[in-house]
Amino acid sequence: MILVVDIGNTNIILGVYKDDNLLGNWKMLTRNVKTSDEYGMCILNLLQFNNINYKEIRSAIISSVVPNIIHSFTNSIKRYFNIEPLVVGPGIKTGLMIKSENPKEVGGGRIVNAVAAIELYGGPIIVINFGTATTFDVINKKSEFLYGITSPGIQISADALYSKTAQLPNIEIKKPKSILAKNTITSMQAGLVFGYIGQTEYIIKKIKEELKNTNIKVIATGGLGKIISNETSEIDIYDSELLLKGLKIIHDKNIQM
Repeated sequence: MILVVDIGNTNIILGVYKDDNLLGNWKMLTRNVKTSDEYGMCILNLLQFNNINYKEIRSAIISSVVPNIIHSFTNSIKRYFNIEPLVVGPGIKTGLMIKSENPKEVGGGRIVNAVAAIELYGGPIIVINFGTATTFDVINKKSEFLYGITSPGIQISADALYSKTAQLPNIEIKKPKSILAKNTITSMQAGLVFGYIGQTEYIIKKIKEELKNTNIKVIATGGLGKIISNETSEIDIYDSELLLKGLKIIHDKNIQM
């Protein structure tokens, strides 16, 4: 079995593969940095609760955009699983060529999603990740990562409304029945969700316009992506497990089990 891990700005996402089957996936909050022992025990408890024998895990791969966590997390895998994890970064085979001006600036999660999208759905393709930030990445049919657009995530926008205004509440992000809101909560939900649908559609259309390709496929992923993808015809496929699939693909390119 293979342990796959993505350390994002908001959540740490873990999954376990047996052959090509994803046995389960779980989330941990990123914000509280833990020791390697705390991470190790947390992972073991998750696996035990889900009836997965940690002794059967023979390999691991990690991607991260949070430098202050990767050291202790990597050490937890070494100590508690007796595994040297593969870390997505320079020197790792991905099959993806980064053509941006500074390839080192492209985060591990974006690379992993791009690899999964091009392998599973073919190119050219636009990959949208609705995460802490929302990213729009363009990959051509030669598996070249060409362009990336970054905007504030939906949750960041909601948090800004709550923290920067005196009278607006912290709300659940969901689509209201109508954009014609009659109270504060639904007015915020309408502005966030419908506003984000409009932003997403405009960026996709603008990318297609500048590429002169209206047929490019659009794949979306990320926790809040389903809310948006359900409301627009501009997104072709929503794949909630794209990141985990990408980690497995990159693992298999580098390690033969």
